[in-house]
Amino acid sequence: MTNIFNISSAKNCFKDRKNSFLAITFFLFSSIFFTSCGVYSFTGASVPAGAKTMSIQYFTNKAKIVEPTLSAVFTNALRDRFTSQTNLEMVEKNGDIAIEGEITDYSTKPVAIQANQTAALNRLTITVNVRFSSRLEPAKDFETSFTQYVDYPSTDNYNSIKNDLIKKIVNDLTDNIFNKALVNW
Repeated sequence: MTNIFNISSAKNCFKDRKNSFLAITFFLFSSIFFTSCGVYSFTGASVPAGAKTMSIQYFTNKAKIVEPTLSAVFTNALRDRFTSQTNLEMVEKNGDIAIEGEITDYSTKPVAIQANQTAALNRLTITVNVRFSSRLEPAKDFETSFTQYVDYPSTDNYNSIKNDLIKKIVNDLTDNIFNKALVNW
C-alpha cells in the first residue's frame, strides 16, 4: 500500500511540474510577444512603445456661436477618454503623445422640413479640429477635423435638452479621436 501511495505522489508531482512548465512557457511567450509589438490595451489601443506621458491642451472655441461650457466639457471628456483607456500619465505639456486643437463649429439647423414649411427635426452639429503628434512615432502625426451631429424633434425645448445633446456628440467625438489616434485597425 505504501508503494502505491509513493507512485501516485510521483505522478502528481510530475503533473504539477508539467503544469508549471506550461504556465511559465505561456507567460514568457506572452511577455515577449506583447512587448515586441508595443503596448496594447483591451480597448484596442496601440500606444507607442516607450510612451509614458500624454498632454491634451485646452480646446478653445472658435465657432461662430460660442456655447460657454463646451470647451471645458470637450477638453475634460477627451482627457478622461485617454486616461481611462490607456496607462499614459497626463502632463501639462510636451507629452510623448500630444493633442491640441480648437472647436470650429457649433450650430443648430433645421433638417426635415414639412409641407407647412416648419422643421420636424433640427440638427445640432459640433466640429473640432485636432492636431495629434507622437514624439516616438512621428509618422502617425495628423491634423483632422472631426464632425458629429445629433437630430432632435423641433418641438423639444432646445435649452432643456442641450446638455444631453452635447454630451452625446462629445462622447462620439472623443471615441472617433481616440480611435484615429491609437487604434490601428
